[in-house]
Amino acid sequence: MKNYTVKHFMLFTAVTAALLFTGLLFGCTQTGAVDTPAQTGKEKAPIHFTDHDGREILLDGPCSRIISLYSAHTENLFSLGAGDLLIGDHRTSIYPPDTQEIPTYDYNDDPETLIAAEPDLVLIRPYITRRVPEFVKALEMAGIPLVSLYPEKFAGFEDYINKLALLTGTEDAAAEQLAQFYHKLEEITGLTKNIADQQNIFFEATTVNLRTVAADSLPATAIALAGGVNVAADAKPIQKNSSIASFGEERILALADEIDVYVSQRGAMNANSSLQTILARPGFETIKAVQNRRVYIINEKIISSPTFRFHKGVRELARYLFPEIIDDLSPYRNNNPATKRDFANIMVRQFHMPIYVPSSANCYQENTGEHTYGCFADLTWQDEDFDCIETVTLGGYIPYAAGNDGKQFFKPAAPVTREMLAKAVFMLGAFKPLGKGPTINDLDQCTAPDLVQALVDSGVFSLHHGNFEPQRTVTNNEIIEALSAVSYTAAEEVSGWLGW
Repeated sequence: MKNYTVKHFMLFTAVTAALLFTGLLFGCTQTGAVDTPAQTGKEKAPIHFTDHDGREILLDGPCSRIISLYSAHTENLFSLGAGDLLIGDHRTSIYPPDTQEIPTYDYNDDPETLIAAEPDLVLIRPYITRRVPEFVKALEMAGIPLVSLYPEKFAGFEDYINKLALLTGTEDAAAEQLAQFYHKLEEITGLTKNIADQQNIFFEATTVNLRTVAADSLPATAIALAGGVNVAADAKPIQKNSSIASFGEERILALADEIDVYVSQRGAMNANSSLQTILARPGFETIKAVQNRRVYIINEKIISSPTFRFHKGVRELARYLFPEIIDDLSPYRNNNPATKRDFANIMVRQFHMPIYVPSSANCYQENTGEHTYGCFADLTWQDEDFDCIETVTLGGYIPYAAGNDGKQFFKPAAPVTREMLAKAVFMLGAFKPLGKGPTINDLDQCTAPDLVQALVDSGVFSLHHGNFEPQRTVTNNEIIEALSAVSYTAAEEVSGWLGW
């Protein structure tokens, strides 16, 4: 899709007539208070809108004791700086890491547990209303203010965020976050919109019946923003307003020669997706993407969920489609002293490593001697390089420090030493001591002498007056050159481990 701008997706359509519901006035400054419009008057309500269940919302001000029963609501509230207003969330809320400190609630449980927490607002989505209507009714009968929100399409994302901002008094933060969000998307489209070599992509939404996504869904929007061509753009939704569309094995194989990239999402909607199952399917060996090893798994949290992380999903798709352009190393081709932050970025770009995205709360389980996702004391999830750093740290490629109090530190501004680089190269490649290399005078100063000897024997690292100089700092160019010694096969295995 060429000459594309993000704003094309932000043209709002006329609002359809809402279902007729009884108007409720929720007073967030009075826990559980329920008034009627006649008592207060719509014109006096600072917050007034219709939610996505057709419920008229009238609030006398922002809320401060919120329970979110949808992970996207939770994540977006944190992005708006309103995470401290949450007194509860759903068990599927696993990002950002701060969510692990919040009590969890489930709409499949007894509603009395939630009611007892005395929230002044419960955020739900229409799916919950359809699935557990009695639970929703119980909350309404108890006088618990409910707001149901869910943007069916990308064009509704801004309005959805603005409603969350109204409910939490974070309008300024919302404007800032939305501006940054669109800027990040436009950075991607700026790189891909004029590429002559268009890449065709098939997006697998579910392994069941090999379904794809509807043309107006978030993943289909992401494909367009990433500069790809959706080969299943004509697929019909399985039902009205569904993001899932029918397709099937027969139609996929009919397009075998046209599919440059094959992407399958993994998550609650498609828990059984894996590289192995895709490659093992009869007939799939004829698909161009399979033959060229351009099959990827992407976490549905960054591609199908209406959060600010959607831009990361778009970027991942763009990296699959145009790896050499999106993962351009030009910013790092210099002789500046390398920091660990630089090292992480170079490694992820040079090997096109898919970024690590947690899929369950298990990633927060602490294991002695191992890094726990999101627990660095000197790196927050808002850091622009958070994903790169977590990806390489969880892979074991770049070391971190642990304090006596158990806290972990990445030290992003710390320099990269020759031995630190050597250890990463050794892990990525398949090097063995050849027994015929030069003598290393300072080998006894290396913490991993056999590893260093193997890399010197293989010609990856040279000596200076017979010394390896393990603690000498390296430049960005030296990192790129050393990583270039790793074979393409090894690089594929790295990407496979992280992405599949």
